[in-house]
Amino acid sequence: MEQIPFVSSAPNTLGIELELQLINPRNFDLAAAADELLVQMANHPIADRVKPEITRSMIELNSSVHEHPVGLLAEMREMRDALCEAADAVGVSVAGGGAHPFMRWQERAISDSPRFQYLAEMYGYLARQFTVFGQHIHLGVPSGDAAVRMVHSLSPYIPHFIALSASSPYYEGVDTLFSCCRLNAVNSFPLAGHLPAEVMDWYQFEAHMAQLRQSGLAESIKDLYWDIRPKPEFGTVEIRVCDTPLTVERACQLAAFAQALAVLVSREPQPPSTAWLAYRSNHFQACRFGLQGSYVTPDGQRLRLIDHLRALFQRLMPIADELGTRDMLAMLQEEAVRNGNDARWLRGQFHRVRDLPAVVESMTRVWRGERDAAVVAEPAPRRRIRATSEPMHGGVQALATPEAGRTSGWGSDRLH
Repeated sequence: MEQIPFVSSAPNTLGIELELQLINPRNFDLAAAADELLVQMANHPIADRVKPEITRSMIELNSSVHEHPVGLLAEMREMRDALCEAADAVGVSVAGGGAHPFMRWQERAISDSPRFQYLAEMYGYLARQFTVFGQHIHLGVPSGDAAVRMVHSLSPYIPHFIALSASSPYYEGVDTLFSCCRLNAVNSFPLAGHLPAEVMDWYQFEAHMAQLRQSGLAESIKDLYWDIRPKPEFGTVEIRVCDTPLTVERACQLAAFAQALAVLVSREPQPPSTAWLAYRSNHFQACRFGLQGSYVTPDGQRLRLIDHLRALFQRLMPIADELGTRDMLAMLQEEAVRNGNDARWLRGQFHRVRDLPAVVESMTRVWRGERDAAVVAEPAPRRRIRATSEPMHGGVQALATPEAGRTSGWGSDRLH
C-alpha cells in the first residue's frame, strides 16, 4: 500500500481560498475574463496567489499562512484591492457570493488547463454547472492522525458553516428557496460526501485511498469532493462547504470561527458514531433553510440551528479570548443572530429593486468595501417557511422570472 506523506503544520494556523465571480459591468452577467485578468496581474507581488478556476468566469484568491485572523484580514483586504484594480484595467468587476443569480451554465467556457479540460470531458455539463463559488478554510494540524481526528470532530458542525456563509439563493434567474444552492452542484459529483465513518486514523485513510485507486474510482485526494478533507501537502484540514461571502470581512470572521472551533473540539472527546445518523439531513436543512433550519445533535436532540449556534458561540468565546479573536467572533455572532446570512441580504436587495442585474451590481460594490451599496426602497413583507418535515400546504413557488419574485424573502438591508 502506497503511503501518503503528511507535511506537519503548526496547530491553529490558518489560511483561506476564495473563488470569486468576474462580472461584465454593462449587463452584470458573468464575464469570461480570467485569462486577461491573470495576464494583467502577472507582475504583481500577489500574482502567485491568484489562480484560474474551472471556468473562465472565475478567479481564486489564496491567502498565505496566518497565526491570527486579524493578519489574514489585512492581507485579504490588500489582495481584494489589488484584484479590483487589475479588474478595472481589464474592464470587469469582481463579486463574492456562492452563485451568480442569473448566469446560464451553457454559456460558460472551460479554462485551458489539462485538469479542467479532463473534468469537462469526464463530467459533461456538470463541469460548466460547477461555475459556483466557495470559500475553503485550511486549519493547520501536526500529523495525518491529527487530521483525521479533526475531520471527525468538525463534521457535526458542517451545518453551522453552511448556514453562516450561505450566499447563493438565486440560480439561473430563479429563487431556489435555498439559502445555499451551491452545494447542490458540488453534490452532483460521484465522490462528494464525507470521510467514511470507519476511517479513524491516517493508516486507514491511506488504505481507503488505495482501495479507491485500485478500483479506478479516484486518482488522488483532489478527486474527493468531500465537505471537509485532509490536505496532506499543506498539512491542513480543509473545510469546503462555505459559500464565498460577499465581503472579505465575513470570510475572515468565518476563518476565526473555524480556528476557535478547532481548538474547542481538540479539547473534547470524539463525537459518537451516532453523529453520522443525521449528517445528510442536517446538511440539507442548513442548505435549504440556513440558520432557521432544524439541527439534530450527535446525541439525538432536535432544535433550531440558530439556537445551537448561540450556545456554541458561548462555548467559543473563552477560546476566542485566548486567541485574541473575540471581536471577530462577536461580530459574526451579532450579524448572524440579528440580520442572518448573506442569502437573506441578497433577497432583501432583490425585493427592493425587483431586478437581478441590480442585485449583482450591489454585490460588486459590496465586494469593493462600499458600505452604502444597499439600494433603498420599501421593505418586502417577511414570510416564514417551516424548516420541518411537515408538508407545507399552499406552499411557496420558486421564481420563474425576476419579476415573479414578489412573494418570498426578507427586507433586511444590513450587511456585515
